This record gives sequence, structure tokens and C-alpha cells, in this order.
Amino acid sequence: VIDATSLGWGTRVKGFVACFAIGYLCSLLGSCLLWVPKKGLMLFAVFYTLGNIASIGSTLFLMGPMKQLKRMFEPTRLIATIVMLLCLILTLCSAFWWRKEGLALLFCILQFFALAWYSISFIPFAR
Repeated sequence: VIDATSLGWGTRVKGFVACFAIGYLCSLLGSCLLWVPKKGLMLFAVFYTLGNIASIGSTLFLMGPMKQLKRMFEPTRLIATIVMLLCLILTLCSAFWWRKEGLALLFCILQFFALAWYSISFIPFAR
């Protein structure tokens, strides 16, 4: 079963590049939509968050889903993972349910720093 469902290295790299590119484009689109009157900040928060989720999802192609989840929740990066996921969720909550644009912008800023902290946790001795 494992051999039949595993992807080849070339397919994994293509999936990574495609997913990362989609994430980058969503984040870029969100930045462009920031200047739309009235709903711009909400659209920015949504597309920026979706872009970050797609970028994180791109690494699933390189490592595989189970290995990625195990590495995300290792004790050395547990706090960074929780803060990052919490910022992603709170950004979407503030945009959709609470409809607080200022709070959505704050969580987008925190999301940026949380994602940077999470990414740095994968570099040995960078913490």
C-alpha cells in the first residue's frame, strides 16, 4: 500500500512548487486587494491567510503528511506551531465572524511573525 500511494521525487517537487506558487499568488493578490474600498482589509486577511496555508501545505509534498505533522509538533517547535496555527485561525475569525478589520490586520501581522518563527524552528541552532 505504501509503495502504491507514494509519489516519486519529481512529482513531489512539482507539487511543492505548484502549491508554493499558489500560496505566493494568494498572498500577492491579498496585498493588491488591500486597497479595495470597504472590503479590502477583509479580503487581504483572507487571501494572505490562504496563501500562508498553501505555502505550509507545499512542504507536505516534500516530507509527506505524517512526517510533516510529527515534525510540526516536536517539543522544540511545539510553541511556534501552536502560535502560528492560532494566528491563522484568529485572522479568519476576525475577518468572517467578528468582522473587525483592525483586529484582522493585527492578526495578519502576528501571523507573519509567527510563520517566520515557525520557519526558523526548522533551521538547526537558529532558535
